[in-house]
Amino acid sequence: MSTQTNPTSPVTPAGSPTRSNSKDMSSPGPTTALSLRWHRLVNFVAPPSSSTKRAKLPQPSTQDSLKAIAKASWLNLLLAFIPVSWALHFAKPDESTIIFIFSFLAIIPLASLMGFATEDLSLRVGQTLAGLLNATLGNAVELIVAIIALLKCELRVVQASLVGSVLSNLLLVLGMCFFAGGMRYSEQGFSLAAAQINSSLLIISVVSVLIPGVLYFSIDALTSASPESEGKTILKISHGVAIMLLLVYCCYIVFQLRTHNQLFDDEHPSSMIESIRYQKDIKNESPRSSMHSDASPDSPLVASHVDAEAAKEHDEDDESPKMSTWVAIGLLTVITVLVAVTAEFLVGSINGLIDGTGISKEFVGLILLPIVGNAAEHVTAVTVSVKDKLTLSISVAVGSSIQIALFVLPFIVTLGWILGKPMTLLLDPFESAVLLLSVMTVNYTIQDGKSNWLEGVVLMTLFIIIGIVTWFYTGTDPSGMLATCT
Repeated sequence: MSTQTNPTSPVTPAGSPTRSNSKDMSSPGPTTALSLRWHRLVNFVAPPSSSTKRAKLPQPSTQDSLKAIAKASWLNLLLAFIPVSWALHFAKPDESTIIFIFSFLAIIPLASLMGFATEDLSLRVGQTLAGLLNATLGNAVELIVAIIALLKCELRVVQASLVGSVLSNLLLVLGMCFFAGGMRYSEQGFSLAAAQINSSLLIISVVSVLIPGVLYFSIDALTSASPESEGKTILKISHGVAIMLLLVYCCYIVFQLRTHNQLFDDEHPSSMIESIRYQKDIKNESPRSSMHSDASPDSPLVASHVDAEAAKEHDEDDESPKMSTWVAIGLLTVITVLVAVTAEFLVGSINGLIDGTGISKEFVGLILLPIVGNAAEHVTAVTVSVKDKLTLSISVAVGSSIQIALFVLPFIVTLGWILGKPMTLLLDPFESAVLLLSVMTVNYTIQDGKSNWLEGVVLMTLFIIIGIVTWFYTGTDPSGMLATCT
């Protein structure tokens, strides 16, 4: 028999369904009404499951929320660079290098706070929607920077920064997740079905940006068409491909949140591979059976079901909301405005930085800007990977790359179409090559549904190698040869 629970009760026992009649719901308090509205929104977007019970978590007070924001991360100390970068922009507009450095440092804590607010909101929804929420809002920095660069006709910066975001998420962020989790687990398992789906989406993403380049070089080598004619052809193809990618992204959202949401959940065991911890890390373990008597001290053991449940309960106790819903939403709004203004100063100082220091625009776009934008995903993904929630880490890291390729990049192309900017999917040959190699490496790494720390080292090493080569690579601008942005 189910028990009726007072809707004003702040906490609902785990596993106990809550049913309230119309009389009980007639006069809820402000906090309860807010929780109910949020819960209805969650159930509308994603079907309720075992992982959505967190929607009924209590709301912290405003004072506690503000304290949590102040103590969110040591990166908050870098918030002092926000007024400094703004003051330098207006007081010394010719000091581009200094403006870039301070704006660069100022965006990092903003991205971190955006990740903090997003993760706090994610505690009230299911793990699938949490991964999508983290990746979507984590890409807000890249989207803002790309839009500002597009308006300033910095098309090379737009392309390089978005390709760099994909590379950074696939290699640096995912590599850090595998490495950090591998320090605690000899082998970590994740949803094999979700990994295979992500691999397919990554392939179609990279193919969609390679085809315009292949066509361009084929036309250039086999025909004598004028640059204007080639430019119009590539532009039309880019617009058509962008629309198709946006449609694929919509299908991906429906697939992940509605029809197959269980595939992207760490609590869904059907396609999960058991994580294995190092034996020396297992505390207070019962005596081993004879079959393990010859095992070496450092040999890995599969954690028992009781240990897994205890760890899960411990993690859920630690993961309670630190901010009220409206404070978190307000924080996201304020951060978005601050990022937009600071990114405006950052992008505006790039040309001066290049002229003053000799750093290539390719390195700025492909390496530096993605590091700023991926701070939120980096912190979130690495944190949850240590807690053996690698499916969520992959959902954030790989999912963010998929969203850049399937949503942000085609959205920018479509926006450029609307604004009359010749933004295309025609990439620099070097960018196309490293993008293809990175996707192939990641697909090979995740295809078995398990990871270890050495695979993380491989991914991070590949990113460092790309960074070293990019430092010396000046880059080309195929799109700039075909059309002029005004």
